[in-house]
Amino acid sequence: MTIKEIQEEIVDEFSMFEDWMQRYEYMIELGKALPLIDGQYKTDDNIIKGCQSKVWVHAELKEDKLVFTADSDAIITKGIIAILIRAFSNQRPQDIMDADTEFIDAIGLKEHLSPTRANGLVSMIKQLKLYAVAYQTQLN
Repeated sequence: MTIKEIQEEIVDEFSMFEDWMQRYEYMIELGKALPLIDGQYKTDDNIIKGCQSKVWVHAELKEDKLVFTADSDAIITKGIIAILIRAFSNQRPQDIMDADTEFIDAIGLKEHLSPTRANGLVSMIKQLKLYAVAYQTQLN
């Protein structure tokens, strides 16, 4: 699936819920289902700066596609990174670099987060795209 198709799928899933309490519960479930980052990657180097909670993200290139793993010490934040990883993992670095993040606005996520969590969301997106830039450079 393309990034756009995955994002549309996420928007469709979130539109099934009538209120934000249900959406938060769904995000928590997504976070619980997130494949955990290997313990060796839970280092300060892999912590996303700008998040109130601790969020670790590891990226590696497998068959020209970027594969992300992550974890967080906060359940909502873990759900947020799970959504982003679902959208961007197993994609080509160039596609990640070129992808928009309008699906975040489409599900209303940013407007339903506290300012510090919204800043953390922006930091997470930025970090995933920075990994894509770094790995794309290696491919060239």
